[in-house]
Amino acid sequence: MTLYTTIDSPLGELLLVGEESATAEGGTALASLSVPGQKGGASVEEGWSKDAQAFATVAAELHAYFEGRRTGFGIEYATGRGTDFQRRVWRALDAIPYGTTLSYGEIAERIGAPRAAVRAVGTAIGANPLLVVRPCHRVIAASGALSGYAGGPERKRQLLDLESGHRAA
Repeated sequence: MTLYTTIDSPLGELLLVGEESATAEGGTALASLSVPGQKGGASVEEGWSKDAQAFATVAAELHAYFEGRRTGFGIEYATGRGTDFQRRVWRALDAIPYGTTLSYGEIAERIGAPRAAVRAVGTAIGANPLLVVRPCHRVIAASGALSGYAGGPERKRQLLDLESGHRAA
């Protein structure tokens, strides 16, 4: 069964979508986290059930992250999404340490693709259904520009500033 809720955050109201899971803390594996106006973001569909309690653990981890008390997530993700290439890119995103950034070319190298695959890497990152918790905001252009974030460049800057501020503290 697909469940959803919304929570307030510094990025605006987040839409959390999940699937029931016997192994996830709180009983819900996160399938999607979207911000308002997100390119390709989820929207509530007919047949979904609203259940804030099912996302209590996820919401608590997100609030702790935004308050600077958490640098990573222990959230179980719903599996079975994405192509093999996308999943390889997403695993590379999961490995980027809090408060650091990598370029699209560095992600390509980490997954064993040629540096010339930066466009394909960018496309896979753009298909990431789990903004914030799968830290695609930590990937920047080789020039240092904050290119390509489905949640918008202002939110990407907000997340990078949050992480650099708490890392330095």
